[in-house]
Amino acid sequence: MSQTVGRVPQRRNARSNRARILATARQELGRNPDITLEELARAAGVVRRTLFGHFPGRAALLDALAEEAAEALQAAVAAGAGATEPADRALARFMLSLWPVGDRYRMLLALARQDLGMERVTGILEPARIRATAIVEQGQRDGVFHSQLPAAVLSAGLEAMTVALLEEVNTGALEDDGTRVATTTLIAAGVPEEQARGVVDDVAAAPSASAPS
Repeated sequence: MSQTVGRVPQRRNARSNRARILATARQELGRNPDITLEELARAAGVVRRTLFGHFPGRAALLDALAEEAAEALQAAVAAGAGATEPADRALARFMLSLWPVGDRYRMLLALARQDLGMERVTGILEPARIRATAIVEQGQRDGVFHSQLPAAVLSAGLEAMTVALLEEVNTGALEDDGTRVATTTLIAAGVPEEQARGVVDDVAAAPSASAPS
């Protein structure tokens, strides 16, 4: 009985240490993509052995961060997927849900090609890409978004813009809670600026607009 009770705090401590290491990695890798695991251990307030007990190497740590990002992204995509609403509201909700996830894991952008590989990154982004293209297709059918580009191409362009804006957050040039980015995305899709602002403000006021933590 006492051994079982003793294991519970150990498991809790292990979970706490793992979560702290990952949280520190998200922060520190954004500042310095080349930070060593030893430096991360010090920043997380754990000894080297503890960090290596959870993550035996850099690849294992980045893989865990990628898994976290994929789960958070899937949850954000699913949050508004069942709603029946105009495409401009759907796109606003989509962007407001995804921006906090992208902001939280933006350090992965700097590590994508070198450490994770583009195939892994594509897998992480696939649910969001499918949903975004579906929203754009709906908006083009309804005349809410412009049709100068095919839906898949316009969606890819909006994604590239979002990635570029996240990189600007990395450099410190941009700070946003998602509302300006969502408004800009709607404008880029063809929604008049005043209407875009109103839609985003309205959607942002709804509790369901925020991404799961």
